Amino acid sequence: MAGAFKGCQKIRGPQLRNLLEAKDFILLDCDGVLWHGEKAVTGAATVVNSLIRNGKHVVFVTNNCTRPREKYVHKFSRLGFTDVMLEQIFSSSYCSALYLRDVVKISGQVFVMGCEALRSELQEAGVSCVEEAEDPDATIYNCPLAPDVKAVLVGHDDKMTFLKLAKASCYLRDPDCLFLATDIDPWHPLSGGRILPGSGSLTAALEVSSGRKATVIGKPSRFMFECISSQFEGVDPAKCLMIGDRLETDMLFGANCRLDTMLTLTGVSQTKDAEEYRDSELTTNHSFVPDYIVDSIADFLPAFEEQDEQSN
Repeated sequence: MAGAFKGCQKIRGPQLRNLLEAKDFILLDCDGVLWHGEKAVTGAATVVNSLIRNGKHVVFVTNNCTRPREKYVHKFSRLGFTDVMLEQIFSSSYCSALYLRDVVKISGQVFVMGCEALRSELQEAGVSCVEEAEDPDATIYNCPLAPDVKAVLVGHDDKMTFLKLAKASCYLRDPDCLFLATDIDPWHPLSGGRILPGSGSLTAALEVSSGRKATVIGKPSRFMFECISSQFEGVDPAKCLMIGDRLETDMLFGANCRLDTMLTLTGVSQTKDAEEYRDSELTTNHSFVPDYIVDSIADFLPAFEEQDEQSN
């Protein structure tokens, strides 16, 4: 966390308005903060549109790699976020493509253990991916392995198979083959109390089978913030606010990047979870603690209403 350790300050009204006035960049998680599936959080679109129209640099940082950025733009528009542009969206799939293209300058192929949207984002950046042939009778004993695989990238994969895991494990026996993960989110909430295993669960399986640790691209890694800093001028961590719904991902990301952090209670983590980390004797757990807590992103609305009244 930026500055002195505060932790779990419930904030609203004038305090919230003063905080916003002190920040130039607002970093927002999407799932659980702005929407749940295809339903926007009440007031979220109005808040985001108002932030943008009031001159704030609003950036969206999401570990969800299941759609390319162009489709995120369509979703934002569909749910009423009318002022959002492509350049504001930093997904774990987009940042993975930047890492492979611009940082490691990958020269061979990438084996993708992930969804089609992840492959699409890589290909858009000019990164070559292994083409997988559909063969229901193939096994790890007789299937061909692609030559020149220089990286394995794990993301969300709802068509995960044992054969994919086995192939990835074989490629990673080469110590020069990079092992990357879009993110390490363990699971995602669904309606009716069900959960969806996340990229982190698939990454964990491959870490065990390969005996290697993945380099994580998305939150809580700093790389996503480095991508933002490289594409926007004047990004000062002290002038940034990270808003998310998951302590172990969003708040830790903010702490790693020395940003002030804010937890919204419309997603995964709740106040009691944050307080348990705050009161822990393990100082490493304090990185999971938000500086501020709001019930919802809609708590920002009165701040904009006061600004409108003052300008009239």
